[in-house]
Amino acid sequence: MSDGFRFSACVLMAVLLSGCGREAGMVSEKAGGKGQYEIAVIPKGTTHVFWKTVHAGAEKAAKESDVKIIWMGAEKEDDRKQQIDVVQNFISRGVNAIVLAPLDDVALVMPVATAVSRGIPVIIIDSGLKKAGQSSFVATDNVEGGRAGARRLAEVMGGQGKAIMLRYNEGSASTHEREEGFLEEMAAKFPGIEMVSTDQYGGVTKESALQASQNLLSKYGEQIQGIFCPNESSTFGMMRALQISGYAGRIKFVGFDASQALVEGMRSGHIQGLIAQDPFDMGYQGVKTAIAVLNSEKVEMRIATRLATITPENLNSPDVKELVEPELEKWLK
Repeated sequence: MSDGFRFSACVLMAVLLSGCGREAGMVSEKAGGKGQYEIAVIPKGTTHVFWKTVHAGAEKAAKESDVKIIWMGAEKEDDRKQQIDVVQNFISRGVNAIVLAPLDDVALVMPVATAVSRGIPVIIIDSGLKKAGQSSFVATDNVEGGRAGARRLAEVMGGQGKAIMLRYNEGSASTHEREEGFLEEMAAKFPGIEMVSTDQYGGVTKESALQASQNLLSKYGEQIQGIFCPNESSTFGMMRALQISGYAGRIKFVGFDASQALVEGMRSGHIQGLIAQDPFDMGYQGVKTAIAVLNSEKVEMRIATRLATITPENLNSPDVKELVEPELEKWLK
């Protein structure tokens, strides 16, 4: 049995056991008549620390508001079919609302439009979606995040030299916006820095990012003075490639997201900057916004979450420590 089939079968079984006989469009009543909303939270994936932190924030919001969240996502962040299956099964189940981080800004349009047509409000988080009737979009300003990455890399490079960017994965709106923001800022403000490679993708796993990073360093390692990566897995893969190749600390490196491993890389002098989102707040605001919509409250169409540039100099400040050391165990018991 293939992994995709096994996953879809498991999701379908969960739906059946949960009583999916309730009409999909009948979502005005709270789930099961128990006075408690049931909200599906669907991340891009479930393995990276980023998504575990989103989960913790969603759980905090659920506990504060006495709602039930159901956390379910694809195992791999490039499996659009699995994510579509998850959304469709939650529609059949008749959850009260869906909070979704879409893997693809086009492929998930139809499932979201279907949910909305059945009376199930959808809140999009993290990564944008072409308009499909969603109630709100809760996310980092990803273009500004990319620009911040360019400013930090230019600073540590002294505004001169050659650099590369390793992209994440095609179809991911959030990372595409970071990549384009980075390139726009570099071109507009730092003409002394030449980007010699900007079209390679690391893929959705740390292993694929490591391989892509090693390939880039084999080709450009002796020519470049700087590197930018747009998410946790690409940053981790590049950090490991730099360490393995002996370039760590010699080539200035700025990445995105702030897992414990990446923070340790900064402490070791292998990373000079991390553009950090607040995934805890993203999960929290996503669920809170869904509850507000269900309660017929007015919500903003675009809700921006916190963004910070972490450097070795501010790493131990209280605000940064809150970002890099979220209380996961407290909320994911």
